[in-house]
Amino acid sequence: MEMPKILITGGAGFVGSYLVERLLRDKKYFIVVADDLSTGDINKLPHADAQFLQFVQCNVNNYDEIAAIMTAHKFDYVFHYAAMVGVLRTQQYPLQVLADIEGFKNICNLSVETKVKRVFFSSSSEIYGEPVEMPQDARTTPLNSRVPYAVVKNVGEAFLRSYHQEFGLEYAIFRFFNTYGPRQSMDFVISKFIIKALRNEDIQVYGDGLQTRTFCYIDDNIDACVNAFEQNLLVNDVANIGGNKEITILQLAQTIIEKTNSSSKIVHVAPLKDGDMTRRCPENTFMRETLLCRPLIELEEGIERLLEIGLFDNL
Repeated sequence: MEMPKILITGGAGFVGSYLVERLLRDKKYFIVVADDLSTGDINKLPHADAQFLQFVQCNVNNYDEIAAIMTAHKFDYVFHYAAMVGVLRTQQYPLQVLADIEGFKNICNLSVETKVKRVFFSSSSEIYGEPVEMPQDARTTPLNSRVPYAVVKNVGEAFLRSYHQEFGLEYAIFRFFNTYGPRQSMDFVISKFIIKALRNEDIQVYGDGLQTRTFCYIDDNIDACVNAFEQNLLVNDVANIGGNKEITILQLAQTIIEKTNSSSKIVHVAPLKDGDMTRRCPENTFMRETLLCRPLIELEEGIERLLEIGLFDNL
């Protein structure tokens, strides 16, 4: 019996590389990673035999590049994780964010043409915009954000629903809430705060620091998404993937200072111009009770894991 073929766009990124590693564990899939390496790093990918894993440098927003891959392999499943990421980066380059809409078109059109069975999409908590209700429920999604990144994620979800309605293309949408872990870029908030704390440097907090977030350790994200895939638990539907314990950014900085025994001071700087929503907290019952069936990793334990593995030793 032939192994299922899986395409993972953005697979050399933080979350994508962990997904690749997890799916390779049982050696029952053939995986192709397509990544333009604009923010990804090929060194994040695990070493594996070519019969299980191949890497192609490719911009999914370029039709010819992604079409060559998808028509050659005729994948069974696609995980579309390629995207411009990072609050500051997406604010600085909004036109590059909007270019990701071409990627949705390409993936959806080619998935229909090559008979892909299901597309899995990494959406974002950003689509909720400024909170209307708490916790934020996947069933009652407001469209109230002006930030290009949030708008583009909403467009991606709309493409999948539309292609399902017109062509029967199956999909699953994961709305990620602040996933963190060892391979994450050092300019994301937890890594950034840890680096400052270990150097005993001032930790900068935007505004009053009372904006809240929840955090999800990478293992919880990957286990939930792989279970959704392998057990057919999220067919033509959407789920929040994230922790449900709110913490202010100020408390996060204080927690990291305590965990690192740091003498860092917290310094308040001007609020971000846009995109720094006051609260974030998912309604995550489906993730906890159906996808994981176990408790999520607590934030303090996750921070301790990052410190224990020596990730920041040479900084």
